[in-house]
Formats: sequence, structure tokens, C-alpha cells
Amino acid sequence: MTYQVLARKSRPTDFDAVVGQEPIVTALRNALREKRIAQAYLFSGIRGVGKTSVARILARALNCERGFENGPCNECETCREMESGASLDLFEIDAATYSKVEQVRELTENLKYKPVRGPYKIVVLDEVHRLSRQAFDALLKIVEEPPPHLVFIFATTELESVPATILSRCQEFNFRRVPRPILMELLRKLAAEEQIEVADKALRLIARASEGSVRDAVALLDQLATYGSGKIGDDEASRVLGGVDAALHHRLLAAVIAGDRAGIVAVVAEIDEQGWDPRHVYAEFLSYCRDALHLALGGAIDEVDLPDEDARAAAQLGRDAGYENVLRLLHQLLSSEESVRRSEAGLLAVEIAWLRGAELPRLTRIETLLAGSPPAAGSAAPDPRASAPPRRPERPHGAPRAAPAAPAAEAAAGEPPRPEPRPMPPPVPRPESPPPAAAGADGDGERTAVAGFLELIGQRRQVIAAHLADVESLTFEAGLLTMVTRPGDDFLEQALRRDANREAFEACLERAFGAGAGWRIDTAAGRSAPGGHEAAAADPGSGRAEAPGPEADSPLAHPTVQAALDIFGGTAETIDEARPHDPSGARPQ
Repeated sequence: MTYQVLARKSRPTDFDAVVGQEPIVTALRNALREKRIAQAYLFSGIRGVGKTSVARILARALNCERGFENGPCNECETCREMESGASLDLFEIDAATYSKVEQVRELTENLKYKPVRGPYKIVVLDEVHRLSRQAFDALLKIVEEPPPHLVFIFATTELESVPATILSRCQEFNFRRVPRPILMELLRKLAAEEQIEVADKALRLIARASEGSVRDAVALLDQLATYGSGKIGDDEASRVLGGVDAALHHRLLAAVIAGDRAGIVAVVAEIDEQGWDPRHVYAEFLSYCRDALHLALGGAIDEVDLPDEDARAAAQLGRDAGYENVLRLLHQLLSSEESVRRSEAGLLAVEIAWLRGAELPRLTRIETLLAGSPPAAGSAAPDPRASAPPRRPERPHGAPRAAPAAPAAEAAAGEPPRPEPRPMPPPVPRPESPPPAAAGADGDGERTAVAGFLELIGQRRQVIAAHLADVESLTFEAGLLTMVTRPGDDFLEQALRRDANREAFEACLERAFGAGAGWRIDTAAGRSAPGGHEAAAADPGSGRAEAPGPEADSPLAHPTVQAALDIFGGTAETIDEARPHDPSGARPQ
């Protein structure tokens, strides 16, 4: 007798034999019992989870001679014909080889005729996403309004490739991945029926390698049984499936958490020596880290897919490392997963990802530094320049000075200074600058004071500072800052007419030159600019020029307009509607 592979031999023939899809089975049984038969069904899910098998079971149940309330009997003549593929009322089509529009049109013409034996004519269209767009269009009309004796059952592994016009006319059932405990129980039952000796650890490896696919799991069981002549040991399963013992994952995770680079390199060398697929090992290590994360969070040992002894070791390691540290490590490894998967040098990519993960314990959290706590021991790599005196950080302008250095006795004792955490001191007001006469006593002092003023105004109004740097001259004499602009350049005058700009300008002027300092804008021709500030010269005792601003009822005085002009550094003017419009856009002289 010809040998039949275990995956075909164990294919379910009724609803009771379907595993892992209880909600779908319940819905279909209720539909059969209540005779609520839809015109089209769509089964989606990954490979090997029972889509085609359930479609065949539903097709036989619809035409079963003994009634379809409880599913097919598999004993009547109609069930046997459909099981053997000899029924004229069942069309089982592979869309990959039946995708042309002419074939679909021929099919729709044949489907208009009534069934030969049973009450229904059923079309099982597998891998329906492989149909062309024209084929879907040809199929759409009959799916939307089929004759009463016609039922469509579509199956696909790529639901997103099916047009929405087809999806909206079908009852959709999503087949999920079968959980590993259910897979292990099914494999144990099949092994007992086929007289295969298999250990629990080997069953666990098979269920993990199948990734929720029943067909893959049964095929792997059949392959390993052939390899071991009816016996499947743990070593044989690990060797054939390419799996790695949990002890290696434990050793690797411990090395990464401890920052043991030599230990990581040793594990990589072992992977290379054993010939394991580095990408597969990396994926398994991610799963192991996830289990350690859940155990560190307080999860139960029986909730993870690890043997009890390995789960206890992972739980202890996760608790010692801390939940947050394991979470950061898992995030780091997951961000490198795509580069590992796509890299041509897989072993090197894996080694780099693990070594990068080993640097995480050496880092200090920013929250710790902001709180004023000293960095943790080993949080930074040893620096050969450690013997050199530390470089003092630059102090922002106007910020309080730092506390004095640690006493010399502590430095002599060989211990680095460890200041105690203390609250941030309140900001200390900056003392007033020397009077204008002192600042402008000579040319060097004047240039220094003007440069300080430009730095201050640049911190608050960068646009104004940029224009000040581009004027003809900028001098400070006798308590008055004189800005000589180029002819026709009225930006500074317009900008300083706005209250916010003028207040910021005069505040910087006071900080740079002292209280009582004034300002003036002149043109390069030697006369005041239009709307200039002769008030400063006429009344030197005031020490300050008042720039005319917009009238109170003018739109330019609106706070929103003023804020926009401050942000963009622009200018605005009132348009005289009575003035005739010049198409050339030239401004009147």
C-alpha cells in the first residue's frame, strides 16, 4: 500500500476533529442547524490552520443525505463522492491556476444550472487572492446575486488582497493560529496512534517551530519520526529543527544584563561552531527575553512556554535584573530585529545587536541625572583621560555659579567627589553693569559693551540682532546708543515701534550699559530717519527715546497683528483705499 503522509492522513473530516477553531465551528454548526445558509463564505488565516478542511466539511454537510444539522455523516453516497472528488456538485478550484477572466466567465455560465444530486452546488475557491482584477470583476455579479442553489466558499492567506466589493458580499471567518498547548496535545495524540515515542521537550520544540500551523506541526512530527525510526529524542529534535537549548539563552541573557562582552562573544562563537542559523537563534532569544519580562512582571511560571526548571531560572534572572531593565533590553533588541533579518552577514549582525544590548547597563537614566543623584557605578566606560582635570561645563549667561569643588582631602583619599542631592537654588539676579561712563571710557570697553549688547538682544530678538550687525555703525557714547542705518533701510525703526520689540530692546540696553541708557537711529546721510528719535537728543536727561507707534484704533495696534510681526520680524503699513491702484506695484514717491 502506498504510504500516506501524516498531514493528509490526519486531515479532519468532520467538525469534531477541527482543533483550535471553536468559535468558527460553533457558528457554522448553528447556521446549519437553523438553515441560515449564506450565499458566500470567506475563510482567511495563515497556512495550515484548517481553512480548506473546514470548507470541504461545510460542502459535504450542505448536501449530506442524512441532513446537515450536525455536519456531514461521511457515510452516505453524496458524502463519499464529494470526499473522493467525483461529485458534480462540488467545484474545488485553485485560483492560482484558474485566474484568467475567460475561465471565470466559463465557470459562471456552468453555475447557473441546478445541482445534479444534492440541494446545493458549492464552489470552493482556494487562494482566491490570486485572481486577477478582471477575474474578480467577472465573478462579482454572480456572487452578489447568485441563484438559490449556489454557495461560494473562498479561502485565502492574504485577506488584504481581496477587493472590498467581494468582502462586503461574504460572511468572513478569520482562522487564528492554534495555541501551542493545543498543538502539543494534538501531536501527543497522533504520536500515540502512530506508535511514535516522543518526549515532551521535543513536542514543545515542534509546536514552537510550527508557529501555530497544524499542518506544519504534523509534518514536522512525521519528519522527525522518520529521522529517528519511530523515536524522537530531545537532541534529535533540537538538531533537526535548529532550536537552541534554553540554557544557552539563559547564559546569553545573563551576559547581556551584566555587560559581559566576553561571554557574549563566546556564545556567538558557539553558535557559529554548531552551525545554527543566527537569525533563528535571535528570534528564539527574543521569545526568551519576552518570557523573562513577563516573569519579572510577576507572571506565573505556567503561563510561559518554557519547562518549569528553565522558567524558574528565567524568572530569577528577570527579577534580579529588574523589570525596567529587561524592558529596555527587549526594546533595544526588537529595534535591531529588522537589520538582523535583512543583513547578509547574519552572525555579525546578531553579535553587534547583543553587544549593543550589553551597553545598556552602563548607561545612566536622564531622570537620575536631573534629580541630582550621582551616576551608578559602572554606568560609564573607563576613559583613558580620567587622570586629566575635568573640564568645567560652560555656564549659561546669567545662570548662578556652580558650587565649589570638593575639598582636597577627599581627592587625596582617592575617592571621586559625590555631592549629595540638593534642590536647585533660586535664580540669583545679575548685578547691574557698570555705569555708561565706565563702559565707554575707552575704545576697547565700548566695543566690549556693544558686543555684549548684541549678544543679549540676539538671545531675545534674533531678527533685530541680525539687522544691528548689518548697520553702517553702532556706537555708544554719552549714555546714548547710536545706530546708523543705510539709506532706505527702515526695518529697525518699524520694528522698534512695536511695544514688545521696544521693551525687549530697552531691557537688553539697560543690562548692557546700565540704567538710563538711551538709543537713537540715524541714516548714513547724517540726518534722522523719517519718524526718527530726535527726542533723545533734544532731551538728554530723559535717557530714552520714545518711538511713535500705531494709533490705538489702527488695525496695526491689534495684539494678534503685533504678535505675528514679532514672530516673523516683518513690517506692516496701512493701505489708503482712496489712493488709485498702480498695476505695476510701484510705491508712490
